[in-house]
Amino acid sequence: MRILKRAFLFADKPSCHFHVTRKRIHRLCGNNQFCCDSFLRKDPIFLAKSLSLSENLKSRVLGTQVHGHIVKLGFTNDIFLQNNLIAAYSKCGYFGWGLRVFDEMAERNLVSWTLIVSAAIQNGEFDMGLKMYVDMTTNGFMPNEFAVGSVMKVCVSMGASEFGYSIHCFALKIGIEKNPFVGCSVLNFYAKLGDVAAAERVFYSISSDDVGCWNAMIGGYAHCGYGFEALNVVSSMLFEGITMDKYTFINALQGCSLVADFDIGRQIHGLIIRSEVECCISIVNALIDMYIKSSGMDYAFKVFERMADKDVISWNTLFGGFSENKNPGQTASLFHKFILSGSRPNHVTFSILLRQCGKLLDLDLGLQLQCLALHCGFLDEENVTSSLIYMFCRCGAVEMAHSVFDNVSYKNITTWNELLSGYCFNCCDADVLKTFCDIWESGAEVNRCTFFYVLETCCRSENQQMVGQIHGAIIKTGFSSCGYICSSLIKSYVNFGQLDNSFEFSNGAERLDMASWGAMMSALVHQGHNHEAVTIFHSLVEAGEKPDEYILGTILNSCAAIGAYQRTKSIHPFVIKLGFNAEGYVASAVIDAYAKCGDIKGARVAFDQSFNSNDVIVCNTLIMAYAHHGLVSEAMEIFDKMKLANLQPSQATFVSVMSACSHKGLVDKGCLLFKSMDSQYGMQPSPDCYGCLVDMLSRNGYLEDAKHVIEIMPFQPSPTVYRSLLSGCRTHGNKELGEWASEKLLLLLPKNDAAHVLLSKVYSEGGCWESAAIVRRGMTEKQVLKDPGYSWIET
Repeated sequence: MRILKRAFLFADKPSCHFHVTRKRIHRLCGNNQFCCDSFLRKDPIFLAKSLSLSENLKSRVLGTQVHGHIVKLGFTNDIFLQNNLIAAYSKCGYFGWGLRVFDEMAERNLVSWTLIVSAAIQNGEFDMGLKMYVDMTTNGFMPNEFAVGSVMKVCVSMGASEFGYSIHCFALKIGIEKNPFVGCSVLNFYAKLGDVAAAERVFYSISSDDVGCWNAMIGGYAHCGYGFEALNVVSSMLFEGITMDKYTFINALQGCSLVADFDIGRQIHGLIIRSEVECCISIVNALIDMYIKSSGMDYAFKVFERMADKDVISWNTLFGGFSENKNPGQTASLFHKFILSGSRPNHVTFSILLRQCGKLLDLDLGLQLQCLALHCGFLDEENVTSSLIYMFCRCGAVEMAHSVFDNVSYKNITTWNELLSGYCFNCCDADVLKTFCDIWESGAEVNRCTFFYVLETCCRSENQQMVGQIHGAIIKTGFSSCGYICSSLIKSYVNFGQLDNSFEFSNGAERLDMASWGAMMSALVHQGHNHEAVTIFHSLVEAGEKPDEYILGTILNSCAAIGAYQRTKSIHPFVIKLGFNAEGYVASAVIDAYAKCGDIKGARVAFDQSFNSNDVIVCNTLIMAYAHHGLVSEAMEIFDKMKLANLQPSQATFVSVMSACSHKGLVDKGCLLFKSMDSQYGMQPSPDCYGCLVDMLSRNGYLEDAKHVIEIMPFQPSPTVYRSLLSGCRTHGNKELGEWASEKLLLLLPKNDAAHVLLSKVYSEGGCWESAAIVRRGMTEKQVLKDPGYSWIET
């Protein structure tokens, strides 16, 4: 009634007041004579066009005045005009007024119901939209393509998958599933659910040249992380001659960002320039994001600088790109330009910048941003408080992070998890467990990240009892079937040596995913339970499952560790059959397994079959294999091939080649390789490279040189370095240096058996039996036990 009263205010005025109203209409319509004449004509068509004009102008005042004229002329029961009133009020952002018009309608038709359903959904009233849809069908109206398409969008937003399935079935039943609007909505529904196969079936069944359908498929692939597939659809569009619009380019750039292909991204950029599509801010923002994710930061900055109009999303995208820059000065300088440009930061701006301060360990800049966020009124935003907690924890200011957390008025699980993550990062194990108990007592709805942080803490602190309690909580909250949680729980049990519990849990689970199987096998191999890992692998294969590349790599590493040659030979054809011999991780594992089983020819065959001879990791593996077998010339051959192929050697490459030189006594060549790291490749040698140099010098009798390298190396020497020197002293009979190396080693590892045993052998082999006996007695007094040696042989 309130709307009708407002309308009658205009209908009951004397004629002189109507003339005043007409002047206002002139102003609203921009002196549009058609609009003004519509008020003087008793024609519903002209009145409807005036309402349409109010929609386009987003003018509530014009709409209410037209409404008043409709009432004055006696058209209050005209369904056509009432439908137009619903549309006008809804498009102007006054859905409640449109709903009242709908409620006061004496008679409604299909258009009335469709309009109110679509209006409710467009104004974010999803529950109301679904209710109106159900009421429409209850009143005997068959929904048309617009109602069905709108409701499918609601199902996506609300996660109402079952209702969405029923709507799709209804569309199939009445034969509108191939309508472009319905098809796009159904396709988008399945894509947002992550069911790419179903989305593809819908796309191919539509077979339409409508660009919206193609955009929906490209966007669906991009949403699900299928970047290559999204770009293939873009290529098909070009082949079919379908004109692209701005949404095509935005979705294509998102797909390109996923695959991080710089060249394809530049081609899409060229298509945008060639096309007649207006280069709006949304497209340019997507371009900047694509270049950032494709390692083209310079190009992203150039595109940004050429933008005539920059919105806050443009700035936020560029701020996000500086996260890998590791330069606080550049980030601060860019933010200074942002402020000077007159742009106003939003909560996303502060969230991005605060997290960057955490990554850069820049607490001072983070505190300044916190003050600015408080000044702008964004300190209560959930993502800003979470980023503040993250920043303080990364900078080691755990108490300040806790203070921010305490001041949060409403703590949801995201905020709790951020604090848990911070405690876990700073190894505050007791605080992690206490916070988890607080979460549980508060009744907050935990998620998989919550359990992950707690289980990681339990593993690190060796809290077996707590793992059992967490397991119970996982079952109680229904996360026992979550692969992510299963992986963490299995890893925890294996790390504690509770293999029976891990097997029992895996057998009790309805269906473990590949990640869970991989976690179990990886944990078993890491803890030295190689035979159990192989057994589980065979069970997995016998169950008809197809292991992924990570499982195959893990099980091959297990075969290498126990010298399981026959198992390696049986798994290798399986790798080829599944097509994983081209995967660098798996190929290197096959080479390593053959080499450690003594079959260096098999390792070379696996290398040649890998199709990855230009992969640095695969080359490193073969070089190390040749080094361990004393085949220096073959190792150098692979190294030379790498140089010819313009492959940038890694630190591991030099460790492998220098190890080969060490075993063959090629000290001069090894030293030249070490020097070439800086002179030819601009690489600073890693601690492993220094350790390899010390081992090479010690092994070949250059003990003083080895000691000099230890003294000048820019790192704290590791126990392995002193052990190498001590071993060389034993081989070459240098008692004085042996005592020095042993003393340094025992300072780092007082219970190390190798330091005692090697020093004892230095004395005994030099004829100092009394000193050797003293060292042996010291081992007994300190209860240092010598680890027994062992060898594997496959039976």
